[in-house]
Amino acid sequence: MELHDVWFVLIAVLWTGYFFLEGFDFGVGILTKLLARDRTERRVLINTIGPVWDGNEVWLLTAGGATFAAFPEWYATLFSGFYLPLLLILVCLIVRGVAFEYRHKRDGTRWQTNWEHAIFWTSLGPALLWGVAFGNIVRGVKIDREMEYVGNFWDLLNPYAILGGLVTLSLFTFHGTAFAALKTDGEIRVRARKLALALGAVTAALALGFLIWTQIDHGDGSSLVAMLIAVVALVAALGAIKLGREGWSFALSGVTIAASVAMLFLTLFPNVMPSSLDDAWSLTVTNASSSPYTLKIMTWCAGIATPVVLMYQAWTYWVFRKRISTRHIADAH
Repeated sequence: MELHDVWFVLIAVLWTGYFFLEGFDFGVGILTKLLARDRTERRVLINTIGPVWDGNEVWLLTAGGATFAAFPEWYATLFSGFYLPLLLILVCLIVRGVAFEYRHKRDGTRWQTNWEHAIFWTSLGPALLWGVAFGNIVRGVKIDREMEYVGNFWDLLNPYAILGGLVTLSLFTFHGTAFAALKTDGEIRVRARKLALALGAVTAALALGFLIWTQIDHGDGSSLVAMLIAVVALVAALGAIKLGREGWSFALSGVTIAASVAMLFLTLFPNVMPSSLDDAWSLTVTNASSSPYTLKIMTWCAGIATPVVLMYQAWTYWVFRKRISTRHIADAH
């Protein structure tokens, strides 16, 4: 296996980690309106992700940085062609981070309510737009012989990509509901389990349609295996939440996300960004990659730094592993 193939796999792993981790805190942000009944319960949900949400976003920075260094042509075409949706995602992530930090700075009802609205919408937006973006990457976009995107924003709003956005939105919300059931206690935990069952059914229908569409248009034997793993894991996650096994349900919904991302990257390879105008103009792991020397240096750096980062993040989750409920929220909130 060549180094550019290795880095294609590593970038897929980074995106998998990002969607697994950021997926549930997007979901929890959405649940502040769907699940919480009052300000205290919203505070409970925010506290479940408070210690970890910013660490989860590091995976996005790493995935973007790795793409820039390992596949500069892919990075350039992707970020120029998808400029508007990626800008919207960036603005949402900035406002979302500010909302988490500023919400509790004042006690005024209007102040806190406005920031709670911001948390909801800036969680929902990226959850939808990431699916639209990856749907277009897999489907193929208008790339010319100069490796430049020549389409427009409206070309990205096609049925396949929009379905992909609905899948990520519903799947991340379900993932967040499983996490909320795992991390909370009391009445909100019971309601989270009930909501997870309803969301899981919707997610299963959307995901099955999207994955089958992907398999028919772009798949092969390996992507079929990934699709089956995703479907089985999602059904098992629903069964686990029904039995009250929140930990298993959260883990299995994570497997669903991982297998779905794996399927998308398997359908892409050896392309990184297919051209819908001419297959010969597609960006591949070969024509879009950096030099072998650059990839070699990156591999050494990643081999040293990655275990340290993973151990630190695992320690963070271990420290903040206990459940919380409304009784842990001070009256001032």
